[in-house]
Amino acid sequence: MKILYAIYQVCIAVPIILLATVLAALCTSVGCLLGDAHFWGYWPGRLWSRVIITVLLLPVKVEGREHLEKGRSYVFVANHQGAFDIFLIYGYLGRNFKWMMKRGLRTIPLVGYACEKAGHIFVDKRGAKAVERTIESARATLRDGMSLCVFPEGARTFTGHMGVFRRGAFSLAHDIGLQVVPMTIDGSFDVLPRMRGVSLVKHHTLRLVIHPPVPSDDIKTCTDSAYETIMAALPERHRGFVENEDQ
Repeated sequence: MKILYAIYQVCIAVPIILLATVLAALCTSVGCLLGDAHFWGYWPGRLWSRVIITVLLLPVKVEGREHLEKGRSYVFVANHQGAFDIFLIYGYLGRNFKWMMKRGLRTIPLVGYACEKAGHIFVDKRGAKAVERTIESARATLRDGMSLCVFPEGARTFTGHMGVFRRGAFSLAHDIGLQVVPMTIDGSFDVLPRMRGVSLVKHHTLRLVIHPPVPSDDIKTCTDSAYETIMAALPERHRGFVENEDQ
């Protein structure tokens, strides 16, 4: 079965995914130029993510959507197990949001331009003024039910374990007065672990657990609470802190 799945990926899934990526980027870019960036910046990406996961025949389980209040803005924070975290959240969270992402991702052909037009927030750490502009951009975006999604670790894990949580997202939530929603991602590391070079995916269930919102009144308490909540929902083999050399 593993051999058949590998052949299926190379001959069928990969070409469909490449085509879907180009179409989603073009649709997002053109749509945002002509109309509502909140609409076009979300729905093509959501469909694109679902196409990728469906084409690869990956089962998905989502828990905890009942914890979210309709029409309310949140700062979503999640552990960063692998590349499929993006597809899982984008495709199955069920909330319109903007990503907070590394500035270097802007250079990806088509995709980087689409992300910029969609209003996703690129983190610029080249000095105090650049950081302030990033915060102001986020502040202007997070209104009327629009939310933000951040990976506080800032880098994918090499082991499946969680690294350090940076406080930037929690400080932002505190400054704007938004609740933080911790989310546990499980299975993404098993589907495609971080490694050098190109690799095919492994068939494994992707699981997204949406936890109850956490007040952001105290930044340290909020950060610690989110970290512990996310880790507690991971399987035993991935619990516990492991230093990430890329952080």
